[in-house]
Amino acid sequence: MKHALAFLFLALSIHAAEPVKIAPATETDPRVHADGQGWKLDKAKITDPKLPRVLLIGDSIVGGYRQATIAALAGKAYVDVWANPYCQSEHTNKVLADVLTHGPYAVVHFNMGLHGWQEGRIKSGTFEPLMKAYVEVIKTKLPNAKIIWASSTPVTVKDKPADLDPEVNAIIIEQNRMAAKVMAELQVPVNDFYTLLVDKRTLARGDRFHWTAPAYKLLADLCIESILKALPKS
Repeated sequence: MKHALAFLFLALSIHAAEPVKIAPATETDPRVHADGQGWKLDKAKITDPKLPRVLLIGDSIVGGYRQATIAALAGKAYVDVWANPYCQSEHTNKVLADVLTHGPYAVVHFNMGLHGWQEGRIKSGTFEPLMKAYVEVIKTKLPNAKIIWASSTPVTVKDKPADLDPEVNAIIIEQNRMAAKVMAELQVPVNDFYTLLVDKRTLARGDRFHWTAPAYKLLADLCIESILKALPKS
């Protein structure tokens, strides 16, 4: 009887530890596409379980700096990348909790913003509470993880990258402001991607949202520097 109970407990423990399967994400607005990478969780192949693990979360912008970040952290940490089209919502926070079961992660570097400017996607007055809840999900699931937030990048006029989009970029600025307020309250370090690129709009691709390789290198360098500082010391 004791052996049977022990086997049942072990089986239940293994089942409980299994990562949650992440349902495919979709974006209904064709103006903000996945930029070639697709919306999914890409997991690193782990060969040395002693190395820490890092999770990069972002919209399509993460596709521009992910490879440089992965390469720079080779031999220091394994990097998973979750590219997604979600904005601040209760559903997003639930999916985030599922994604985090694929850890544990020592560092979570996250960004979300370029899919939440459309009218009606985020209810008035809910942005800050939902942003706070997002961080709390990470802290609850990964109490020992270091968290880094990156602001959303500028939005320019299509085919006129020197000009900021007067409507959408104004929303991005306000959402960055509200998110930065939450991060200050929760003592989460910030990588200010917006400020880094706003005066370098000659590096914009011209499709409103995306950037050229030199701009992505700037984002990668900042991302890498902050993650290296946050990784646990051996």
